[in-house]
Amino acid sequence: MTTATQGQNAMTTYAKGLEGVIATDSKLSYIDGEKGILEYIGIPIGELASHSTFEETVFFLWNGRLPTKAELDAFVASIRARYEIPKGVEALLTTIPASAEPMHAIRTLVSALGLHDAKPNAIDVATVQQKALNILAQTPTLLAYFHRHRQGKPLVRPDSGKSLCENFLYMLNGVVPTPAMTKALDVCLVLHTDHGLNNSTFTTRVIISTESDLYSALTGAIGSLRGPLHGGANEGVMRMLNQIPSVAACEAFIQDKLAKKDKIPGFGHRVYKAYDPRASHLKVLAKQLAQDTGNMDLFEKSSAIEAVMNREKAAKGIYPNVDFYSATTYHCIGLPLDLFTPMFVIGRVGGWSAHALEQLANNRLYRPSVDYTGPHNVAYTPIEKR
Repeated sequence: MTTATQGQNAMTTYAKGLEGVIATDSKLSYIDGEKGILEYIGIPIGELASHSTFEETVFFLWNGRLPTKAELDAFVASIRARYEIPKGVEALLTTIPASAEPMHAIRTLVSALGLHDAKPNAIDVATVQQKALNILAQTPTLLAYFHRHRQGKPLVRPDSGKSLCENFLYMLNGVVPTPAMTKALDVCLVLHTDHGLNNSTFTTRVIISTESDLYSALTGAIGSLRGPLHGGANEGVMRMLNQIPSVAACEAFIQDKLAKKDKIPGFGHRVYKAYDPRASHLKVLAKQLAQDTGNMDLFEKSSAIEAVMNREKAAKGIYPNVDFYSATTYHCIGLPLDLFTPMFVIGRVGGWSAHALEQLANNRLYRPSVDYTGPHNVAYTPIEKR
């Protein structure tokens, strides 16, 4: 809700959670929540998910245009040459308790990359793009290494002959993934790369606007993304699906939740008042993967839940979001539940870095005002009289 309040010197506008407030201008992604539209620099997300790759999408966002074949080949080669992490970070990784949550681990490890950068504080756009390339290439390695470490398994070294997605799944599981699994992860990362001024992206821009370093900005973004109201929601979807014993039980389960006015994981979005366009694409992908991997019960449960939500007045106008079908997709790829949100990190590093680069190109420090609601002129009480 937006209201006008009397500030110290002038009337100001107040919006809880900054809802409806325009904090900056950007050319990176456009959202029309009423119509269910998402575009990256004008290209509909469905076009990119169908025809592009994650690496090409990142180039597109960082440079404002699609690459030529030669440019894309060079960009991909540059990413692949950076897969391996510094030895000091690898040593640190092996000291992390196996019981640590992956999001806490990846936040710490991305921050640690800055300790092995000879010039971590450089913020000229060209240098920041090189740092972003390192982080983009090495974040999947950090996550795969940590997962192997916590399982007590030997680390699988990166293969520069493989794409970012294929290499990650290979390092994670120790076997070369099927083309369908690689493609599914690639599509997910394209869909997750950017999404307007969401909380973690705003965090990136706020931190980099102080002329801090990229490592600090992305570490802060990871901390923001970890929250269940942001990137952590897809784990809730999978837990819900695991709680429901059968497709036939979906009706009663959802009806009970609606009667209690509980939130249904994977439904509703702060921005979208129509079907999330990312969910539309993931629904098709999830069905195909479920068929290929023998997980059709999960997809059928999801479809049954969506049907109940579509039919019930209590859920009118509440549509699936990107988390709803990404849960089934990630499960079919073979990812454990607590790696669902870290997949967001791998994709969003590309988008967060794009926003950091855009912010630095025309920087203005973020310094919003606050509507003070406390008392005034309160006398200090000496400790002996309290």
